[in-house]
Amino acid sequence: MKKILIIGSNGQLGTELLTSLRDKYGSKNVISSDINDPSNKDAYFEKIDAREALSLTSIVEKYKINHIYHLAAILSANGELNPILSWELNMKTLLNVLELGRKGIIERIFWPSSIAVFGRDAPKDYTGQNAVTNPSTVYGISKLAGEKWCQYYFEKFGVDVRSIRYPGLISHKAQPGGGTTDYAIDIFFKAISGKSYDCFLHEDTSLPMMYIDDAVKGALMLMEAPSQKLSIRTSYNLNATSFSPAELTAEIKKHIDGLRVQYKPDYRQLIAETWPRSIDDESARSDWGWKEAFGLPQITSEMISALRMKK
Repeated sequence: MKKILIIGSNGQLGTELLTSLRDKYGSKNVISSDINDPSNKDAYFEKIDAREALSLTSIVEKYKINHIYHLAAILSANGELNPILSWELNMKTLLNVLELGRKGIIERIFWPSSIAVFGRDAPKDYTGQNAVTNPSTVYGISKLAGEKWCQYYFEKFGVDVRSIRYPGLISHKAQPGGGTTDYAIDIFFKAISGKSYDCFLHEDTSLPMMYIDDAVKGALMLMEAPSQKLSIRTSYNLNATSFSPAELTAEIKKHIDGLRVQYKPDYRQLIAETWPRSIDDESARSDWGWKEAFGLPQITSEMISALRMKK
């Protein structure tokens, strides 16, 4: 039986992964953890600062964990506001988890990377798996370094660590976590409440995006894929759709009349300009059968329907 620990379970991806994994394996077999307490009572929650290796090891041994989903991170925009803390948290926690794999305490690790590993030198359209990685943010730098550590631990010690380069993620359950693509969540909340929205990106800034259900599906598919099928041990490109703030606004207006958007680009615009407009994920599709389910129309419909139910 799999015994799973999610580190960073209060976040955008962690919240959804926790539900899916517990549905599949049972609540007592999936331990949630975060540096902060969850919003709802959880009988299988442990408060963890994953920078503390001994505390992390203690929890892993207590529950006999064999799979870890390590999601804790400071994201792109917030990382630029505190780069030293971002580097320390993003890197030290990953190395602590990888060491558990090296010591044979756990069998398999999932760790998310990001399209932030690409920089101005990479092609902007259909950015390939092996395109130039030259990030311009501390978040991107930490993710690129993390990818290299994952590959190193796999090749040197045989640690079975698996990773996805996620695009911007869209969900309605957890609040945005300080990413450059967070406008694509915030705008739905403003639209539902009848408020105008000040967008921090230019209207024509197109970026790769993914609905949270696809993000969860990708993680589960990769973790369940046979090891011999995997050709990438840094991090797999993963694609779903790409759109700009103007295109998203137009799609929302098909459902909600009167949405007013003003464009007031800030420092996050400079980050977005270094990222790809679209992603080539042929390796994920050929190695483990990846295929997205949600494009822009489906994402918009799902978000509006879910948020209306919450009102």
